[in-house]
Amino acid sequence: MLRALELAANGPERGINPRVGCVIAAPDGTILGEGWHRGAGTAHAEIAALAAAGADAVRGATAIVTLEPCNHTGRTGPCVDALLGAGIARVVYAVADPGADSSGGGARLRAAGVDVEAGVLAADVDAFLGDWMTTAKLGRPLVTLKWASSLDGRAAASDGSSQWITGAESRNDTHLLRSQHDAIAVGSGTVLADNPSLTARASDGSLLPDQPVPVVFGARSIPEGAKLRQHPRPFQHVDGHDLAAVLRQLRESGIRSLFIEGGPTLASAFVRAGLVDSFVAYLAPTLLGGDRVALTDLGVDTIDGALRLAITDVARLGDDVRITLTPKGQ
Repeated sequence: MLRALELAANGPERGINPRVGCVIAAPDGTILGEGWHRGAGTAHAEIAALAAAGADAVRGATAIVTLEPCNHTGRTGPCVDALLGAGIARVVYAVADPGADSSGGGARLRAAGVDVEAGVLAADVDAFLGDWMTTAKLGRPLVTLKWASSLDGRAAASDGSSQWITGAESRNDTHLLRSQHDAIAVGSGTVLADNPSLTARASDGSLLPDQPVPVVFGARSIPEGAKLRQHPRPFQHVDGHDLAAVLRQLRESGIRSLFIEGGPTLASAFVRAGLVDSFVAYLAPTLLGGDRVALTDLGVDTIDGALRLAITDVARLGDDVRITLTPKGQ
């Protein structure tokens, strides 16, 4: 299984599909073939390993694979069918496939008379798969909500100006976080008011190697001269009425992590819907007062209904403080 995990690491880190490795071994332990999944639309790890071993060698052999063989037809056929057709006698895998459509491969193999062992190095493989496992279980991307505010929770001054509440260190840190997410989201109101580029940039203004896909929530059209139209990746314009449905759609397009930066309306809607997995707040040691708050109505009427968060990290960035939190009980 350790060798299968090594092979899995050859696959692409991002995208809708997990990184999976497979080893085909003879009854005496001799390795007959190896394979890994190279990305969406390509042969799964089991298929690649079977092909490397050759049809004449694999009958009665063991397939060792990091993830439970899939049991559904997507861009490729079920790996279960390929293993049964090849005459594999034993299958060993680490973690169960969490997908509603793709799971059940182990049970089907057992029903067909294949010796199946599950859970080998499960903790290692689960940690390796990381956010893919989480998003597969959730059926949506992981959502990080970020805002920058004054100490009294204002995201802008009374006249609407907001550049710059926080210092350069916080802004540089925000760009790094952007680059670590598959997509960055704002509302159409933010696009119209602020005309953001939504790129991830270094302190000298140059583009970082990893750029998030820009996503705009809302029905209002995007002007032809909007900066995000110059983004190195095409933007997606989505209807924001059903956030859960949009998130499912984004995951199906290969987005596993979403960084929300845009405006109190969009931010508050995600919080109200219970769709935020992580909060990142940059607090500047300044007071603004007024009604330009970072978040608006969250559906909280009493203190007993407050949304309680757990602090996972606190860091000082120049004069500012960055606090990272998750919903309690998560």
